[in-house]
Amino acid sequence: MAERREKLKRFVQEEAKAIGFDACRIARAKDMPEAAAALGEFVAKGYYGQMKWMAETLERRSSPLNLWPEARSVIMLAMNYGPEEDPRPLLKQPDRANISVYARNRDYHDVIKGKLKQMAGRFAARSGADVKVFVDTAPVMEKPIAAKAGIGWQGKHTNLVSREFGSWLFLGSIFTTEELEPDRAEKDFCGSCRACLDACPTAAFPAPYKLDARRCISYLTIEHHGVIPEEFREAMGNRIYGCDDCLAACPWNKFAQSASEMKLAARDDLKAPELSMFLGFDDAAFRKFFTGSPIKRIGRNRFVRNCLIAAGNSGHGFLAGQCRVLADDESPEVRAMAVWALARLLPQAEFAALARARPRDTDEDVRREWQREEEMLCI
Repeated sequence: MAERREKLKRFVQEEAKAIGFDACRIARAKDMPEAAAALGEFVAKGYYGQMKWMAETLERRSSPLNLWPEARSVIMLAMNYGPEEDPRPLLKQPDRANISVYARNRDYHDVIKGKLKQMAGRFAARSGADVKVFVDTAPVMEKPIAAKAGIGWQGKHTNLVSREFGSWLFLGSIFTTEELEPDRAEKDFCGSCRACLDACPTAAFPAPYKLDARRCISYLTIEHHGVIPEEFREAMGNRIYGCDDCLAACPWNKFAQSASEMKLAARDDLKAPELSMFLGFDDAAFRKFFTGSPIKRIGRNRFVRNCLIAAGNSGHGFLAGQCRVLADDESPEVRAMAVWALARLLPQAEFAALARARPRDTDEDVRREWQREEEMLCI
């Protein structure tokens, strides 16, 4: 039995490397009590915001065995997506749109899931065991399982940190009925460092190792529906999809290698795209430009909403013309954020004249934006 386990584990590791994964470790399916407790606290405090599925799938998510009772081992796999350069300097170019590093190329779900299926099929053929693959979209706690398997540890920003790849890792898992020898969990090497916590522009960490997603720019730009709460708009800067600040601040990134060899290098047109281009997108243009991209999943309206906040933060009056057009958009969330942007881009007298000339909007959120800006300008 021990010899079989050793051979199968060696097979798994060799296959993982051959197929393009940067790390492969094993965890027992039953070893997740700490993660379940942390998840329960996250849900109990309402930190999940509008992500209702977090509460709805709490029981299934809290243990691999709740998702698949027959599972005995979890093969955790990681792929490095470390950027070629620090993404933070782009924050100082307000006429440019800042897109999170992970979303600057193909949807990683598609990339990793294809590799997982290929590897799982080979493992099943070799072992005779049943297998199931998961990558992010299923109720699996990838980061705690990866930490238990020894790929890295969950840092104070709650993301996985590796001594080899820093904070830049995509994760996927293969559940199997095969009993495999588990790897040792990784130690926490964060020490007294709080670089990631201090880097957060919206104070989304109520304490080390705890995240209030409702304050996180990644959550706000991707998961949050409707108008962005006013208190976070200026802090968003030109971040139109996700936020890399806490990841990029991690000192362990100095050991991370570029992901160019994994064919996940950023598209040239997403490294520092002009904000004005995105403000002109209708639904068809949006879908065409982001074909195969994870950004496509949030839809044109939410995406343009984010771009309007970036426009309002830019200080560039030449964007006001596009914002005026979007103030008449079919989407209420787009119209509302266009009002906010216009109030910051137009001279006060010009905005006041525009506000007085406009008919009453049919949407409450949009009316509220006009009223708030008018009151602030004493119109």
